[in-house]
Amino acid sequence: MQLLANKIIFLTGGSTGIGLECAKKYAEAGAKVVIMANEERSLTESVKVLGEEHSSFLGDVSNANDVKLGIQHALKKYGKIDVIHNNAGIANPSLPLHETSEEEWNRLFDVNLKGVFYTTKYGLESLKLTQGCILNTSSIVGEIGQANHAAYSATKGALNALTKSMALDYAKYKIRVNAVSPAGVWTPMLREWGKLQEDAHKIEKYLDDIHVLGYCPEGDVIADACAFLISDKARFITGTIMPVSGGAELGYRRFD
Repeated sequence: MQLLANKIIFLTGGSTGIGLECAKKYAEAGAKVVIMANEERSLTESVKVLGEEHSSFLGDVSNANDVKLGIQHALKKYGKIDVIHNNAGIANPSLPLHETSEEEWNRLFDVNLKGVFYTTKYGLESLKLTQGCILNTSSIVGEIGQANHAAYSATKGALNALTKSMALDYAKYKIRVNAVSPAGVWTPMLREWGKLQEDAHKIEKYLDDIHVLGYCPEGDVIADACAFLISDKARFITGTIMPVSGGAELGYRRFD
């Protein structure tokens, strides 16, 4: 039997990067996936990759009505939701706190945290019926910090605490809540980040070197962990922030 057979998964930010790798893994494991994203072209292409039995919804996770309508779309099409995977997120600007504008600060918190608030607000009743689960895409910077990414790191630290609090609140409904915590992962967002760095030509080696296992991975390694966490194989795991980071959180290594 497939790992996620007959599961209906509502996945935000699933049209590119880690999200798209997760969508492909979920589909391969037998699930039906509803991708919500705010970029129409990549959204259309992602569903073509997955197949016509899957679905998409164009919307912004920081907009309450968009999320409400996205959840309703999933329920109308499939009749239930087993998993909400809050993957949508942004990382820019690459700045220390005092150089971050109020608009940039607000946008980071709106996408990275308010999106989780909205999917939970509008999707919880469905998860109660299926005794489903919630998965949040975090980052190791929420635990160890990151230079020149104060606001982004703050959103991920908050997301880790939120994950644990949600796990406590929703355990009585048999709803599990976990987070996956990558370090570097080759995605379009990471490549854009690399271009903004002072030593952009050295970024690839740097990203390989900070991982104890010696390389910066593609998104499939994160997708494998996510598929496990939302499956019945992880039925007694909740409130966990699972690092999938090649050991990077053990301490960034320095090379001369």
